[in-house]
Amino acid sequence: MKAKQSMLDHCKKVLQCVSFDSRLFWKEYRKAVFWLVTSEVRELKKWIRENRYHHNFKQARS
Repeated sequence: MKAKQSMLDHCKKVLQCVSFDSRLFWKEYRKAVFWLVTSEVRELKKWIRENRYHHNFKQARS
């Protein structure tokens, strides 16, 4: 039996998969923020910084 995956874990997995494209990363991040609760959004932001995906934000916004 497969363990149930949390929405936060799912969002992290999606962001890892799209990290090659900054616009797609930003789009998926915005979707994640919509679905997650505030504490999970904070955890997701921390995870992004720790895994050095934050450069995708700078590229997508310019």
